[in-house]
Amino acid sequence: QEQLVESGGGLVQAGGSLRLSCAASGLTFSTYAMGWFRQAPGKEREFVAAINWNGGRTNYADSVKGRFTISRDNAKNTVYLQMNSLKPEDTAVYYCAARQFSVVVTPTRYDYWGQGTQVTVSS
Repeated sequence: QEQLVESGGGLVQAGGSLRLSCAASGLTFSTYAMGWFRQAPGKEREFVAAINWNGGRTNYADSVKGRFTISRDNAKNTVYLQMNSLKPEDTAVYYCAARQFSVVVTPTRYDYWGQGTQVTVSS
């Protein structure tokens, strides 16, 4: 059974950093593109970053470019999101998602989702 489990969320002050992890099981991880999305209260789920199967291609939302870095370790079936220079507007539940083949930004095109991890940035 396919499963994605996020970890690493928490409370941090503005300007701080967090590293999120997403561990995958039950799927051939190295054949999947992986994405990070976030959802703040009262808002729709939005794209944050994505990475292709071998890490050779990444894509970022304009709001996080230069601050967030997505990476993956196929030997550990894990994708990461390093978040630096955090802002209060980054506060949200962060989700990882998986889809086969190409990197896309549309959440409905992802096949599997984790339960999410809360990130709260205080001002």
